[in-house]
Amino acid sequence: MLGLIGIKKGVDVSIREKLVISPRTKDLISNSLRNITDEFVILSTCNRTEIYFKGQGIDKELIFEVLNWDKSLLEYVFYIDGESAVKHLFELACGFHSRILGEDQILGQIRDAYLEGVEKGYIFSELMRLFEEAISCGKRFRSDTKLYEIPVSSSSIAVNKVIESKAEKLMVMGYGTIGKLVIKYALGTELKEINIVVRDKSKVEKITDQRVNILTYNEARERLNEMDGLISCTAASHLVVEKYHINKEGKNILLIDLAMPRDIDPQLQNYERVQLLDIDKISKLDDENKHLRVERMQKNKYIIDKYIKEYMNWLNLRCVTNYIKEFKDSGDFIVSHRVKSFENKCKNKEDAKLAEILIKSTADYYINRAIKVLKNEKAKGREEQCLRILMEIFTKK
Repeated sequence: MLGLIGIKKGVDVSIREKLVISPRTKDLISNSLRNITDEFVILSTCNRTEIYFKGQGIDKELIFEVLNWDKSLLEYVFYIDGESAVKHLFELACGFHSRILGEDQILGQIRDAYLEGVEKGYIFSELMRLFEEAISCGKRFRSDTKLYEIPVSSSSIAVNKVIESKAEKLMVMGYGTIGKLVIKYALGTELKEINIVVRDKSKVEKITDQRVNILTYNEARERLNEMDGLISCTAASHLVVEKYHINKEGKNILLIDLAMPRDIDPQLQNYERVQLLDIDKISKLDDENKHLRVERMQKNKYIIDKYIKEYMNWLNLRCVTNYIKEFKDSGDFIVSHRVKSFENKCKNKEDAKLAEILIKSTADYYINRAIKVLKNEKAKGREEQCLRILMEIFTKK
Protein backbone atom coordinates (compact mmCIF):
# COMPACT_ATOMS: atom_id res chain seq x y z
CA MET A 1 0.00 0.00 0.00
CA LEU A 2 1.25 3.47 -0.92
CA GLY A 3 0.93 6.02 1.86
CA LEU A 4 1.81 9.61 2.67
CA ILE A 5 2.06 11.72 5.82
CA GLY A 6 2.61 15.44 5.66
CA ILE A 7 1.97 18.69 7.47
CA LYS A 8 -1.54 20.08 7.02
CA LYS A 9 -2.10 23.34 5.17
CA GLY A 10 -2.27 26.51 7.23
CA VAL A 11 -0.15 25.21 10.10
CA ASP A 12 1.80 28.04 11.70
CA VAL A 13 5.53 28.30 11.09
CA SER A 14 6.19 27.80 14.82
CA ILE A 15 4.68 24.29 14.54
CA ARG A 16 6.13 23.41 11.13
CA GLU A 17 9.69 24.06 12.26
CA LYS A 18 9.30 21.34 14.93
CA LEU A 19 8.60 18.75 12.21
CA VAL A 20 11.42 19.73 9.88
CA ILE A 21 13.70 16.99 8.55
CA SER A 22 17.00 18.84 8.23
CA PRO A 23 20.05 17.64 6.27
CA ARG A 24 21.67 16.95 9.64
CA THR A 25 18.94 14.54 10.76
CA LYS A 26 17.89 13.07 7.41
CA ASP A 27 20.25 10.08 7.43
CA LEU A 28 19.20 9.07 10.95
CA ILE A 29 15.51 9.38 10.05
CA SER A 30 16.07 7.45 6.81
CA ASN A 31 17.64 4.56 8.71
CA SER A 32 14.59 4.45 10.99
CA LEU A 33 12.17 4.50 8.04
CA ARG A 34 14.04 1.63 6.39
CA ASN A 35 13.08 -0.57 9.32
CA ILE A 36 9.32 -0.15 8.83
CA THR A 37 8.82 0.47 5.08
CA ASP A 38 9.51 -1.31 1.80
CA GLU A 39 10.30 1.98 0.06
CA PHE A 40 10.17 5.65 1.05
CA VAL A 41 10.93 9.17 -0.16
CA ILE A 42 11.45 12.17 2.10
CA LEU A 43 10.38 15.51 0.65
CA SER A 44 11.56 18.26 2.99
CA THR A 45 11.48 21.91 1.91
CA CYS A 46 11.16 25.29 3.58
CA ASN A 47 7.37 24.97 3.42
CA ARG A 48 6.65 21.27 3.83
CA THR A 49 7.63 17.98 5.34
CA GLU A 50 6.20 14.92 3.55
CA ILE A 51 7.11 11.24 3.71
CA TYR A 52 5.91 8.95 0.90
CA PHE A 53 6.16 5.24 1.61
CA LYS A 54 5.14 1.75 0.60
CA GLY A 55 4.41 -0.80 3.30
CA GLN A 56 1.78 -2.55 5.38
CA GLY A 57 0.38 -1.49 8.74
CA ILE A 58 2.00 1.94 8.66
CA ASP A 59 0.17 5.03 9.92
CA LYS A 60 1.21 8.44 11.18
CA GLU A 61 1.28 7.28 14.81
CA LEU A 62 3.85 4.59 13.98
CA ILE A 63 5.99 7.03 12.01
CA PHE A 64 5.91 9.54 14.88
CA GLU A 65 6.95 6.78 17.25
CA VAL A 66 9.80 5.52 15.05
CA LEU A 67 11.08 9.04 14.36
CA ASN A 68 10.70 10.05 18.02
CA TRP A 69 8.53 13.04 17.13
CA ASP A 70 6.33 14.76 19.70
CA LYS A 71 2.93 13.00 19.51
CA SER A 72 1.18 16.13 20.74
CA LEU A 73 1.76 17.44 17.18
CA LEU A 74 -0.18 14.59 15.53
CA GLU A 75 -3.18 16.86 14.96
CA TYR A 76 -1.12 18.99 12.57
CA VAL A 77 -0.28 16.05 10.30
CA PHE A 78 -2.43 14.38 7.62
CA TYR A 79 -2.30 10.78 6.41
CA ILE A 80 -3.61 9.55 3.05
CA ASP A 81 -3.01 6.41 1.04
CA GLY A 82 -3.63 4.72 -2.31
CA GLU A 83 -4.89 6.87 -5.16
CA SER A 84 -5.29 9.88 -2.84
CA ALA A 85 -1.54 9.85 -2.14
CA VAL A 86 -0.82 9.49 -5.87
CA LYS A 87 -3.11 12.41 -6.69
CA HIS A 88 -1.48 14.59 -4.03
CA LEU A 89 2.02 14.08 -5.47
CA PHE A 90 0.95 14.76 -9.07
CA GLU A 91 -0.89 17.92 -8.01
CA LEU A 92 2.09 18.93 -5.90
CA ALA A 93 4.45 18.53 -8.87
CA CYS A 94 2.19 20.84 -10.87
CA GLY A 95 2.15 23.52 -8.17
CA PHE A 96 -1.37 23.05 -6.80
CA HIS A 97 -0.31 22.58 -3.16
CA SER A 98 2.32 25.30 -2.97
CA ARG A 99 1.73 28.33 -0.79
CA ILE A 100 2.52 30.37 -3.89
CA LEU A 101 0.23 28.67 -6.39
CA GLY A 102 2.04 27.41 -9.46
CA GLU A 103 5.57 28.16 -8.25
CA ASP A 104 8.23 26.23 -10.08
CA GLN A 105 10.72 25.37 -7.32
CA ILE A 106 8.73 22.41 -6.02
CA LEU A 107 9.28 20.36 -9.18
CA GLY A 108 13.05 20.62 -8.74
CA GLN A 109 12.69 19.69 -5.07
CA ILE A 110 10.64 16.61 -5.99
CA ARG A 111 13.31 15.65 -8.53
CA ASP A 112 16.04 16.02 -5.91
CA ALA A 113 14.12 13.86 -3.45
CA TYR A 114 13.62 11.22 -6.15
CA LEU A 115 17.30 11.21 -7.16
CA GLU A 116 18.37 10.88 -3.54
CA GLY A 117 15.96 7.96 -3.10
CA VAL A 118 17.40 6.21 -6.14
CA GLU A 119 21.03 6.91 -5.22
CA LYS A 120 20.66 5.62 -1.67
CA GLY A 121 18.45 2.67 -2.56
CA TYR A 122 15.37 3.92 -0.72
CA ILE A 123 13.15 3.39 -3.80
CA PHE A 124 13.24 0.80 -6.58
CA SER A 125 9.76 -0.10 -7.86
CA GLU A 126 6.36 1.51 -7.18
CA LEU A 127 7.68 4.75 -5.69
CA MET A 128 10.36 5.01 -8.36
CA ARG A 129 7.71 4.80 -11.09
CA LEU A 130 5.43 7.16 -9.13
CA PHE A 131 8.04 9.91 -8.84
CA GLU A 132 9.20 9.50 -12.44
CA GLU A 133 5.61 9.96 -13.62
CA ALA A 134 5.03 12.89 -11.25
CA ILE A 135 8.11 14.70 -12.57
CA SER A 136 7.04 14.02 -16.16
CA CYS A 137 3.53 15.28 -15.35
CA GLY A 138 4.91 18.45 -13.75
CA LYS A 139 7.03 19.24 -16.81
CA ARG A 140 4.16 18.63 -19.22
CA PHE A 141 1.76 20.69 -17.10
CA ARG A 142 4.07 23.70 -16.93
CA SER A 143 4.80 23.50 -20.64
CA ASP A 144 1.12 23.37 -21.62
CA THR A 145 -0.04 26.01 -19.14
CA LYS A 146 2.91 28.29 -19.99
CA LEU A 147 3.33 29.14 -16.31
CA TYR A 148 6.82 30.39 -17.15
CA GLU A 149 5.08 33.48 -18.53
CA ILE A 150 4.08 34.29 -14.94
CA PRO A 151 7.37 33.80 -13.04
CA VAL A 152 6.76 33.37 -9.33
CA SER A 153 8.61 31.86 -6.40
CA SER A 154 9.43 32.81 -2.85
CA SER A 155 12.89 33.79 -4.11
CA SER A 156 11.66 36.15 -6.82
CA ILE A 157 9.02 37.70 -4.56
CA ALA A 158 11.64 38.29 -1.86
CA VAL A 159 13.97 40.04 -4.30
CA ASN A 160 11.10 42.10 -5.72
CA LYS A 161 10.18 43.19 -2.20
CA VAL A 162 13.78 44.31 -1.62
CA ILE A 163 13.73 46.32 -4.85
CA GLU A 164 10.38 47.91 -3.90
CA SER A 165 11.97 49.11 -0.66
CA LYS A 166 14.49 51.13 -2.73
CA ALA A 167 17.36 49.05 -1.40
CA GLU A 168 20.84 49.43 -2.88
CA LYS A 169 22.79 46.98 -0.74
CA LEU A 170 21.56 43.40 -0.29
CA MET A 171 22.96 40.56 1.79
CA VAL A 172 21.99 36.95 1.08
CA MET A 173 22.76 34.37 3.76
CA GLY A 174 22.94 30.80 2.49
CA TYR A 175 23.88 29.46 -0.92
CA GLY A 176 21.81 26.34 -1.29
CA THR A 177 18.97 25.84 -3.78
CA ILE A 178 16.98 28.85 -2.53
CA GLY A 179 20.03 31.05 -2.05
CA LYS A 180 21.23 30.47 -5.60
CA LEU A 181 17.80 31.42 -6.94
CA VAL A 182 17.80 34.59 -4.85
CA ILE A 183 21.21 35.53 -6.27
CA LYS A 184 20.02 34.73 -9.79
CA TYR A 185 17.07 37.14 -9.45
CA ALA A 186 19.18 39.76 -7.62
CA LEU A 187 21.76 39.83 -10.41
CA GLY A 188 19.01 40.81 -12.82
CA THR A 189 18.18 43.97 -10.83
CA GLU A 190 19.77 47.41 -10.44
CA LEU A 191 21.13 46.67 -6.96
CA LYS A 192 24.51 48.32 -6.40
CA GLU A 193 25.92 45.72 -4.01
CA ILE A 194 25.13 42.02 -3.49
CA ASN A 195 26.80 40.14 -0.64
CA ILE A 196 26.72 36.32 -0.50
CA VAL A 197 27.32 34.85 2.94
CA VAL A 198 28.67 31.28 3.24
CA ARG A 199 30.73 29.25 5.69
CA ASP A 200 33.18 28.18 2.99
CA LYS A 201 33.92 30.75 0.28
CA SER A 202 35.28 28.06 -2.05
CA LYS A 203 31.76 26.61 -2.34
CA VAL A 204 30.60 29.63 -4.39
CA GLU A 205 31.32 29.28 -8.09
CA LYS A 206 33.02 32.26 -9.69
CA ILE A 207 30.66 35.18 -10.34
CA THR A 208 32.09 37.84 -12.61
CA ASP A 209 29.57 40.54 -11.66
CA GLN A 210 31.57 43.29 -9.91
CA ARG A 211 28.72 44.02 -7.52
CA VAL A 212 29.12 40.65 -5.79
CA ASN A 213 31.12 40.09 -2.59
CA ILE A 214 31.62 36.73 -0.90
CA LEU A 215 31.64 36.93 2.92
CA THR A 216 31.98 34.54 5.83
CA TYR A 217 29.39 34.78 8.60
CA ASN A 218 31.78 36.70 10.87
CA GLU A 219 32.51 39.18 8.09
CA ALA A 220 28.80 39.48 7.31
CA ARG A 221 27.82 40.34 10.88
CA GLU A 222 30.34 43.18 10.91
CA ARG A 223 28.68 44.65 7.81
CA LEU A 224 25.08 43.70 8.46
CA ASN A 225 23.98 47.11 9.70
CA GLU A 226 25.24 48.75 6.50
CA MET A 227 22.72 46.78 4.43
CA ASP A 228 19.34 47.95 3.17
CA GLY A 229 18.05 44.40 2.87
CA LEU A 230 18.84 40.89 4.06
CA ILE A 231 17.42 37.64 2.66
CA SER A 232 18.31 34.61 4.78
CA CYS A 233 17.80 31.05 3.52
CA THR A 234 20.27 28.76 5.26
CA ALA A 235 19.81 25.15 6.36
CA ALA A 236 20.92 25.98 9.91
CA SER A 237 19.04 24.40 12.81
CA HIS A 238 19.51 27.54 14.93
CA LEU A 239 19.05 31.30 14.61
CA VAL A 240 21.61 32.90 12.31
CA VAL A 241 20.61 36.54 12.89
CA GLU A 242 19.88 37.33 16.53
CA LYS A 243 18.74 40.54 18.22
CA TYR A 244 22.23 41.67 19.16
CA HIS A 245 23.36 41.49 15.51
CA ILE A 246 21.07 44.38 14.54
CA ASN A 247 21.46 47.88 16.02
CA LYS A 248 18.27 49.31 17.49
CA GLU A 249 18.92 52.63 15.76
CA GLY A 250 19.98 53.31 12.21
CA LYS A 251 18.58 53.35 8.69
CA ASN A 252 15.62 51.18 7.79
CA ILE A 253 16.44 47.59 6.96
CA LEU A 254 14.24 44.89 5.40
CA LEU A 255 14.82 41.39 6.77
CA ILE A 256 13.33 38.47 4.85
CA ASP A 257 13.49 34.97 6.35
CA LEU A 258 12.92 32.18 3.80
CA ALA A 259 14.35 29.44 6.02
CA MET A 260 12.63 26.64 7.88
CA PRO A 261 13.38 26.49 10.76
CA ARG A 262 13.69 30.25 10.89
CA ASP A 263 17.07 32.00 10.57
CA ILE A 264 16.10 35.40 11.96
CA ASP A 265 15.02 36.12 15.54
CA PRO A 266 11.27 36.97 15.36
CA GLN A 267 11.73 39.55 18.14
CA LEU A 268 13.58 41.79 15.71
CA GLN A 269 10.21 42.83 14.30
CA ASN A 270 9.86 44.96 17.45
CA TYR A 271 12.72 47.23 16.33
CA GLU A 272 11.37 50.41 14.75
CA ARG A 273 13.95 50.35 11.94
CA VAL A 274 13.27 46.74 11.03
CA GLN A 275 10.66 45.29 8.70
CA LEU A 276 10.68 41.49 9.11
CA LEU A 277 8.96 39.14 6.68
CA ASP A 278 8.98 35.35 7.15
CA ILE A 279 8.03 32.71 4.57
CA ASP A 280 4.33 32.95 5.49
CA LYS A 281 4.24 36.70 4.93
CA ILE A 282 6.12 36.37 1.64
CA SER A 283 3.49 33.93 0.43
CA LYS A 284 0.73 36.46 1.08
CA LEU A 285 2.39 38.96 -1.24
CA ASP A 286 1.52 36.79 -4.22
CA ASP A 287 -1.97 38.15 -4.98
CA GLU A 288 -1.33 40.07 -8.19
CA ASN A 289 -0.86 37.09 -10.53
CA LYS A 290 -2.86 34.54 -8.59
CA HIS A 291 -6.08 34.79 -10.58
CA LEU A 292 -4.34 34.25 -13.92
CA ARG A 293 -2.41 31.25 -12.61
CA VAL A 294 -5.56 29.67 -11.14
CA GLU A 295 -7.40 30.07 -14.44
CA ARG A 296 -4.62 28.46 -16.50
CA MET A 297 -4.01 25.68 -14.02
CA GLN A 298 -7.65 24.66 -13.70
CA LYS A 299 -8.05 24.67 -17.48
CA ASN A 300 -5.24 22.12 -17.81
CA LYS A 301 -6.02 19.90 -14.84
CA TYR A 302 -7.03 17.13 -17.24
CA ILE A 303 -3.28 16.50 -17.73
CA ILE A 304 -2.98 15.44 -14.09
CA ASP A 305 -6.07 13.21 -14.36
CA LYS A 306 -4.51 11.46 -17.37
CA TYR A 307 -1.23 10.77 -15.57
CA ILE A 308 -3.03 9.52 -12.45
CA LYS A 309 -5.13 7.11 -14.52
CA GLU A 310 -2.07 5.76 -16.34
CA TYR A 311 -0.13 5.24 -13.12
CA MET A 312 -3.02 3.56 -11.32
CA ASN A 313 -3.53 1.24 -14.31
CA TRP A 314 0.15 0.32 -14.18
CA LEU A 315 -0.06 -0.22 -10.42
CA ASN A 316 -3.16 -2.38 -10.72
CA LEU A 317 -1.62 -4.54 -13.43
CA ARG A 318 1.41 -5.21 -11.23
CA CYS A 319 -0.95 -7.06 -8.91
CA VAL A 320 -1.78 -9.63 -11.61
CA THR A 321 1.74 -10.02 -12.99
CA ASN A 322 2.33 -13.28 -11.12
CA TYR A 323 -0.91 -14.74 -12.47
CA ILE A 324 0.02 -13.73 -16.01
CA LYS A 325 3.36 -15.52 -15.63
CA GLU A 326 1.52 -18.59 -14.30
CA PHE A 327 -0.80 -18.59 -17.35
CA LYS A 328 2.19 -18.42 -19.70
CA ASP A 329 4.08 -21.14 -17.84
CA SER A 330 0.98 -23.31 -17.97
CA GLY A 331 0.67 -22.69 -21.72
CA ASP A 332 4.31 -23.66 -22.26
CA PHE A 333 3.78 -26.87 -20.26
CA ILE A 334 0.72 -27.84 -22.28
CA VAL A 335 2.50 -27.15 -25.59
CA SER A 336 5.52 -29.20 -24.53
CA HIS A 337 3.31 -32.08 -23.39
CA ARG A 338 1.21 -32.12 -26.57
CA VAL A 339 4.23 -31.85 -28.89
CA LYS A 340 6.01 -34.71 -27.14
CA SER A 341 2.89 -36.85 -27.44
CA PHE A 342 2.65 -36.06 -31.18
CA GLU A 343 6.35 -36.80 -31.75
CA ASN A 344 5.93 -40.27 -30.27
CA LYS A 345 3.25 -41.06 -32.84
CA CYS A 346 4.77 -39.25 -35.81
CA LYS A 347 7.55 -40.65 -37.97
CA ASN A 348 8.20 -37.45 -39.96
CA LYS A 349 10.30 -34.89 -38.01
CA GLU A 350 9.21 -32.06 -40.32
CA ASP A 351 5.58 -32.75 -39.47
CA ALA A 352 6.48 -32.69 -35.77
CA LYS A 353 8.13 -29.25 -36.12
CA LEU A 354 5.09 -27.89 -37.97
CA ALA A 355 2.78 -29.33 -35.33
CA GLU A 356 4.80 -27.66 -32.57
CA ILE A 357 4.46 -24.28 -34.30
CA LEU A 358 0.69 -24.69 -34.74
CA ILE A 359 0.10 -25.95 -31.19
CA LYS A 360 2.16 -23.14 -29.66
CA SER A 361 0.48 -20.41 -31.72
CA THR A 362 -2.95 -21.75 -30.71
CA ALA A 363 -1.97 -21.89 -27.03
CA ASP A 364 -0.42 -18.37 -27.16
CA TYR A 365 -3.56 -16.99 -28.81
CA TYR A 366 -5.85 -18.13 -26.02
CA ILE A 367 -3.39 -17.31 -23.24
CA ASN A 368 -3.02 -13.76 -24.58
CA ARG A 369 -6.80 -13.44 -24.87
CA ALA A 370 -7.12 -14.51 -21.23
CA ILE A 371 -4.47 -11.99 -20.15
CA LYS A 372 -6.22 -9.18 -22.03
CA VAL A 373 -9.55 -10.01 -20.40
CA LEU A 374 -7.93 -10.13 -16.94
CA LYS A 375 -6.25 -6.75 -17.46
CA ASN A 376 -9.52 -5.18 -18.58
CA GLU A 377 -11.40 -6.58 -15.60
CA LYS A 378 -8.63 -5.46 -13.24
CA ALA A 379 -8.85 -1.91 -14.59
CA LYS A 380 -12.59 -2.00 -13.81
CA GLY A 381 -11.99 -3.31 -10.30
CA ARG A 382 -13.79 -6.63 -10.83
CA GLU A 383 -10.97 -9.06 -11.49
CA GLU A 384 -11.61 -11.53 -8.64
CA GLN A 385 -14.29 -13.69 -10.28
CA CYS A 386 -12.55 -13.44 -13.67
CA LEU A 387 -9.26 -14.56 -12.13
CA ARG A 388 -10.93 -17.51 -10.40
CA ILE A 389 -12.41 -18.75 -13.69
CA LEU A 390 -9.18 -18.26 -15.65
CA MET A 391 -7.18 -20.08 -13.00
CA GLU A 392 -9.58 -23.03 -13.32
CA ILE A 393 -9.18 -23.06 -17.10
CA PHE A 394 -5.45 -22.41 -17.55
CA THR A 395 -3.63 -23.66 -14.47
CA LYS A 396 -5.27 -27.05 -13.95
CA LYS A 397 -2.96 -29.61 -15.47
